Amino acid sequence: MIKVKIIAYAVREDEKAAFAQWQGENPDIEVKLVSTELTVASLEEARGFDAIVAFQTGEYPADLFDRMQAMGIKDLSVRNVGVDNLNLASAKQNGITITNVPAYSPNAVAEFAVSQVLKLLRNAKVYDRKISQHDFRWAPNVAGEINGKTVGVLGTGRIGQVMIKIMQGFGAKIVAYDPFPNPDLAKQGIYLDSPDDVLKQADIVSLHVPATKDNFHLINQDTIAEMRDGAIIVNVSRGALIDTPALVTAVKNGKLAGAVLDTYENEASFFNHDLRGQTLSDPLLTEMLSMDEILLTPHIAFYTDIAVGNMVRVSLDSAKDVLTTGTAPTVVVG
Repeated sequence: MIKVKIIAYAVREDEKAAFAQWQGENPDIEVKLVSTELTVASLEEARGFDAIVAFQTGEYPADLFDRMQAMGIKDLSVRNVGVDNLNLASAKQNGITITNVPAYSPNAVAEFAVSQVLKLLRNAKVYDRKISQHDFRWAPNVAGEINGKTVGVLGTGRIGQVMIKIMQGFGAKIVAYDPFPNPDLAKQGIYLDSPDDVLKQADIVSLHVPATKDNFHLINQDTIAEMRDGAIIVNVSRGALIDTPALVTAVKNGKLAGAVLDTYENEASFFNHDLRGQTLSDPLLTEMLSMDEILLTPHIAFYTDIAVGNMVRVSLDSAKDVLTTGTAPTVVVG
């Protein structure tokens, strides 16, 4: 019997235990771990393997699937949800199967989003700075509450559903939009006719939609103008959903009260990189980091032990399924 061989790219230290556990449960499959991302140069390491498991927020090589086809590699299994940085048409043309991890931990992402909203409403950034300077005065930084606010959720998939449940627990009113409404949520009467209707009614708008051409800069100067004065935007999905300069301008001029951002459209060169002691080459990123009204984190909403384990396990299971049966429950292209 020929042994199936899988190579995994961009493997972090915190993932190695999960890889080792899966390898122990699947001794008939060879799994090679490399720490580098999948690039033109590193792709050569995949020669002789049957499938690639990868994780990266930046672009994949433009000719990735042409080269995979030439090398006899049948599957690319990504350890995340989004495939917006992959040329799906090229994969299909070359007969390459792509799988993803559609739900590694909806709770992790939704819990993080809500925790950041609470921090923003309670002026945590301001108070952290004041307390570090031994300024223990309350005023003038009176806080807000979730209870009684209208929370708008754009996208009611797995993460959006958890977000709704948590926000309802705080006493928020929910309005939502999804082109494919969830039947159980529809019974609650929360769905509105369009994203614009949600934006007009919500005090807090949370984005849980994929980065597609239709959703590019979903939040922009025009849509922000339609929003309530003093609204908050939450994005724990994809950076391309927001026209960031328009968002920053709206926060600075007071149209928006603030934003929770766990993603940024130009994040690839910064997030998950150690840049201590360096001047950031992105003035807009630098400005956002300096603003009390914007809570910016480096795409860590997913980053829990449960989620990391699920991402590794499901991606490897998917690669195994494709190689042994020709398909998998998580196929995106194939």
